[in-house]
Amino acid sequence: MFDIQNYGSFIAAVVVFQLIPGAGTISILNATARNGMGAGMKAVFGTLSGDFIYMCAAVMGLAAILGACPGILAGAQWAGAAYLCWLGIRLLAASVKDAPAAAAVQQTGWIYFRQALAVSLTNPKVIMFFMAFFPLFLSPESTPLTLVILMVHVSVISLLYQICLVIVGNAAAGRLVRWPWARRIAVRLAGIALIGFGVRLAARN
Repeated sequence: MFDIQNYGSFIAAVVVFQLIPGAGTISILNATARNGMGAGMKAVFGTLSGDFIYMCAAVMGLAAILGACPGILAGAQWAGAAYLCWLGIRLLAASVKDAPAAAAVQQTGWIYFRQALAVSLTNPKVIMFFMAFFPLFLSPESTPLTLVILMVHVSVISLLYQICLVIVGNAAAGRLVRWPWARRIAVRLAGIALIGFGVRLAARN
């Protein structure tokens, strides 16, 4: 569908990535807990803006590769599958620390936007992730338009998930931030899922 290989696996993988608690998740929950849904949505748009910038950079790089040497795609797909497995193993071995409690300080919503944007942009590993992830779902016939469609899918799914996070967090963000056991379970399950995706996609190459 949409010239995307393994479309169902692509959607499932994006959802799994969203469910992995990270600094962006904590930024959104903290903003929502402090100043309500308006601040939470500003944090959402800050996180999405940072991810969008890195996705654009990844897409431009992959588009150049497809145009110059389509034969590199197969190697990129094997590297991407290995990267997913490596990322999953790291999540299984990671030590998930408690997130600091949010201070009840009133700030303007755009401060939360800037904070979330900074959190996203200070994680350059994101561009490496997209460079490894997107090739897994490309075929030799794929065009730069396919890369744009992949990017749109990721952005829409991220937006929907983070809106749900704000809605739920509006009532429970303070507690969610203080539940390290829930974060540990989510991280471990995500690690197992990523390894499974990596092995499955490698078997299809």
